[in-house]
Amino acid sequence: MQATVAGLLGKDTLHARIADITQAKGAPPWVEKLVVNDQIVGTLICQPAGHKTDTHYHLTDEWWVVLEGEIDWEIEGAAPVRARAGDFVFAPARHYHHIKPTGSGPSIRLAITPPGEFHRLDRPAGEEPR
Repeated sequence: MQATVAGLLGKDTLHARIADITQAKGAPPWVEKLVVNDQIVGTLICQPAGHKTDTHYHLTDEWWVVLEGEIDWEIEGAAPVRARAGDFVFAPARHYHHIKPTGSGPSIRLAITPPGEFHRLDRPAGEEPR
C-alpha cells in the first residue's frame, strides 16, 4: 500500500540540498515533506526564533535532528533540552512536548515519524505516558 502524500525525495529524486529548499520556500515558517512512504515520514521544518507552537503528543516515538539554529524542547517528565545544529532530540510516545525556536535566526530541524501520526492536544482521561 503506497502513501497518498508524496515527499520531495523518492525513486525519481534521490538528492536535495537544504539551501535549495530554503531558497524555494522563502521566509519561515515553512514545512517540506522530504520522505513519505509506508515506513517513515521525514519532514523538514523551518521556523523563525520565537515562533509559537502547540503543546502536543504522539502515539509513537518522535525524534529530530537540528540542522540550523537553536531550539528549546520541553518534554514531559524530562529536564528542558536546548538543542543546537548537530543535536538529536527524542520525545517518547505519549509524552507531551513543546518546541520553541530560540536564538538569533531561524531554525531548521528534520522530524522523523511513522506515517499517519499527527499532533494530539488532549490526552484521554486516565491515560498516562509510557
